[in-house]
This record gives sequence, structure tokens and C-alpha cells, in this order.
Amino acid sequence: MAMDRRGFLKKSVFTLGSLAAISLMENPLMAYDMNKSGKKKTQRDMKKIIIIDGGPRRNMNTAQMLQKFAEGAKSVGNDVEVKTVRLYDMDYKGCMSCMACKLKGKASNVCRFRDALSPVLDEIAQADGLVLGSPIYFGEVTGQMRSFLERLSFPWLSYNDYSMTAPKRMPVVLIETMNGIPERNNSNGFGTMEGCITRALGEPQHIVAYNTCQVKDYSRYELGGFSEEAKHQWRDAHWEEDLQKAYDAGRQMACQSTF
Repeated sequence: MAMDRRGFLKKSVFTLGSLAAISLMENPLMAYDMNKSGKKKTQRDMKKIIIIDGGPRRNMNTAQMLQKFAEGAKSVGNDVEVKTVRLYDMDYKGCMSCMACKLKGKASNVCRFRDALSPVLDEIAQADGLVLGSPIYFGEVTGQMRSFLERLSFPWLSYNDYSMTAPKRMPVVLIETMNGIPERNNSNGFGTMEGCITRALGEPQHIVAYNTCQVKDYSRYELGGFSEEAKHQWRDAHWEEDLQKAYDAGRQMACQSTF
């Protein structure tokens, strides 16, 4: 018997619905990737947080703080991509004073010198959040972090009016780990570069972990100026709290960066 028009339309709608359901089962990200407007999300819609690890040791204090930050950001949901870059793993230089970012008609607020750091700087220019972490050596961030900051910040500076303009503003968190204690803290931290960050990106949030343990076993090193017992007592009292601050800051930034 020939199918009437109403029956044909009903069957067609059912078939299309079934195909859509199968497609969603095969690609569950399609089901999840819907923003509040109901439109399908694309890779461009995903918000990105870049974490810059300026410490030399992969599993020590700075790395652990940054890992906790990343965990906090990822806990918010799949709307946020978190990428960690370890500067000590890269071959790059500080500002080369090539002045390519200041050329008339070709001025750029992203460094034009090309090396291993270039893709990272390009990503930061389009990111939605930036985290900078460094141990404090001799009262300053590490040399690798300083060199990175030169490459990041100098293109922002205009020698016409001394304004600081980044490609876009974004939330920033500065994480420092140090041997000093709050009562005797002579650290200059991120120093003058923090002023550049504030003017170009916005006022950063600070997280400082004080009196961290430099090594796991003090008996193996000439570190007689420190009491291993006192160091571990401080760590037992404060380290988990420091890690929680980093985790909470990650969640906060991710929430700022989501739809």
C-alpha cells in the first residue's frame, strides 16, 4: 500500500532523529560542545590558559604549585584548555634588540624574532589567561623567566608615548616559591616586569609559597645554615595551604575564562 504524505514525513523525521542520535553517540563531544546559546562549539570557542613554568626542576616546589593551578582550572570543565610550557626545556634568548617590533608601518605587539619561544608568544597573544611561575633566586625570578618576560613585554612598549599595549587583556596570576619567610623577605619577585604586565594585561594576582624546602634530604648537602627540622615543620604547617591557594586560583581563572 502506498504511504500517504503524513506517514512519509513522520518516518523521515524519525529517521533523521535516529541518525542524529547515532552521530552523537559516535562523537560525544558534539553533544557536550554546545554553549549557552545552543550553538555548537568549535575549537575557537575553547578558552585557553597558558602556564609558564620558569623553574629548572620538574617536580619541585614551583612545578607542584603550577600543577595544582592546572588541576584547579581543569576541574571547572572541558570549556577550558590548559597548556603548561617549561622554559628550561626550550632553546631561546631574551630580547635581541633587533627593533623589528618597532619598524614603521610594521610595528607589532608580539615579538618578531623567531626561535623556539616564538610559537609560545603567538599563543599567549590569543590566550584568555596567563600564569607565570618562578622560584626566587637572589631575590629575583630565574634568568629564563626574565628572558621570557623581555620577549613578551618589549613589543608592548611604544616609544612614541610610552604606553603599554598587549594584543588583548587577560587575567594573570604570578606564583613565586622562595626560601625566605614573610618576616624576612627581600625578594624583588617579578620586579619592573610586573609593572609592564599590570599596564598591558591587568592587575595580577599573587601567590607566594614561603620557606620552601630546597632539597628532600638536607643531610646530603652543605646546608648547615638551615634547620631541616624547622624546614619540615614549616612545610607541614603551610605547604598544603599553598597548594590549595594555587588550586583555587586555577578554578577562579577558569571561571573567568568560560562562557
